[in-house]
Amino acid sequence: MNRKIALITGASRGLGKQMALHLSAQGIDIIGTYHSRADEAQRVAETIEQGGGRALMLALDVGDSSTFAAFAAQLSQGLKQTFGREGLDFLINNAGIGVRAAFAETREAQFDLLMNVQLKGPFFLTQALLPLLADQGRIVNVSSGLARFSLPGYAAYATMKGAVEVWTRYLAKELGPRGITANVLAPGAIETDFGGGAVRDNAELNAFVAANTALGRAGLPEDISAAVAMLLTDGGRWITGQRIEASGGMFL
Repeated sequence: MNRKIALITGASRGLGKQMALHLSAQGIDIIGTYHSRADEAQRVAETIEQGGGRALMLALDVGDSSTFAAFAAQLSQGLKQTFGREGLDFLINNAGIGVRAAFAETREAQFDLLMNVQLKGPFFLTQALLPLLADQGRIVNVSSGLARFSLPGYAAYATMKGAVEVWTRYLAKELGPRGITANVLAPGAIETDFGGGAVRDNAELNAFVAANTALGRAGLPEDISAAVAMLLTDGGRWITGQRIEASGGMFL
């Protein structure tokens, strides 16, 4: 059987890890990237392989676009050696960082770091990988509920995510002739280690999120991975250029 292959950036932990495990359980082979946590990435790969799937983990600094050509060549080789394939089917631009700073106190270095990791990186990585992405493929870019609602301290972060949402519509338009869909998935507040694990570990913050969410709780990583899976399966084949918020109805 010709299994589909998904590339997930930032797959060693948090949402990316959960996406990798969930999609593997759905019969999709996984290529994951990690920044520096090779041991954690390898454990994810081992878990996938123990479940009967195939996985390949590759190092990548999404914030350094000068490395993307070499990464694409490494990915091409890995596809052939590990999966016997020339290309991949799904690209999930998930890797990211969180910087919390009031607008008046945001430093230029913080802004540039967010720009490189959250916007420039996905933009040019996707460009570099287009020759390896199969026709009829799918792209999912991860945004944030903060691009819709506003909370103090996230002006720069949310600005980058807002730009990702505009860029995604252009991807959908320009890649449509190849049958490739491109969509944004925007999580709300999720219980992960992102941002130091505040939503997961801070009871007061968790309660605040739950009180302002229609479904009455903070999100879980599996809520997001299930939404990604929906976009990659037949249920998402006629959805493109859309922003889909998976927040449980936060701040409606």
